[in-house]
Amino acid sequence: MDKGLAYRCYCTTAELEELRATQTAKGEAPRYDNRHRHLTAEQESAYIAAGRQPVIRFKIDDQETITWTDLVRGAMHWQGQDLGGDMVVARATPKGIGQPLYNLAVVVDDIDLKITHVIRGEDHIANTAKQILLYKALGQDRPEFSHTPLILNHEGRKLSKRDGVTSIADFKEMGFIAPALANYMTLLGWSPPDSTQEIFSLTEAAAQFDFERVNKAGAKFDWDKLDWLNSQYLHQMPIPELTDLLIPYWQQAGYEFDPEAERPWLEQIATLIAPSLVRLTDAVEMSQFLFTHQLTFTAEAQGHLSQDGVRSLYKLSSIKSLLGLPGRRNSPRQPSIRPSRIIN
Repeated sequence: MDKGLAYRCYCTTAELEELRATQTAKGEAPRYDNRHRHLTAEQESAYIAAGRQPVIRFKIDDQETITWTDLVRGAMHWQGQDLGGDMVVARATPKGIGQPLYNLAVVVDDIDLKITHVIRGEDHIANTAKQILLYKALGQDRPEFSHTPLILNHEGRKLSKRDGVTSIADFKEMGFIAPALANYMTLLGWSPPDSTQEIFSLTEAAAQFDFERVNKAGAKFDWDKLDWLNSQYLHQMPIPELTDLLIPYWQQAGYEFDPEAERPWLEQIATLIAPSLVRLTDAVEMSQFLFTHQLTFTAEAQGHLSQDGVRSLYKLSSIKSLLGLPGRRNSPRQPSIRPSRIIN
């Protein structure tokens, strides 16, 4: 502000909404018209006396062309007139500058941390043009910028909360494991030199990564591909590690067991179901009959059980023996199977 690069703007919300409505009615893109860029001292005093709370706006020259070389998209050009007018960079108080907003805060933070490369989604391209102006105003070298493609849903729209996932924690609850998810996310928008390689660790991906192989087009999120990758990791996982991951899901399902005393039995179950797992959550249904005191059957299953010679297998111990299922151990020394009841 001391250099005359920013100023206090006292426009009210109502005035800005009226300006936006007028521009929209004329078929113009909404933008601030810089009306408070050259207020006199008397005008400012009048606004302050009226109790108006100002914001700090950074001046943007409509005639300036902002350029940079994007590591993904190459040469980029942005006109100042397309940035929506002088931008708000901070709240203000009658005695000074208040809370900074995103574009100013992120620039100052990156300067303080000596950030050399900024990698983010293509929806931030307009912000990059604004931030380059701020780096210039602050007399600082700007970092390298790269804008990756957005992740799209099956309809080709930006992936959002409406698509059922809002955080990484949601993927965990759905039964996906971190290495598989990281593997899949790496493949979204980037392709390895060996196009046939689909499974790799982050270390392997880092060794092969090159911005030239980042796609410019958006990548559609493919749940089937993520399921397949997750299953490959689960199928190859050591049984002790897999058992550790399955225990919380069994506990959340309400299954009663002692995770320490019955560890060998739990690992037997993990060994049994591992080849069929796609997500960790699948283990709950797959192993349910091993944890329950009674079994229920579908109409189709009941039809099979009513066939000649099958009724003799009604005892759960016989069914387990026939299928080669692990017998439960209530203690490391004494094998036993819970008494169970079959419900038709």
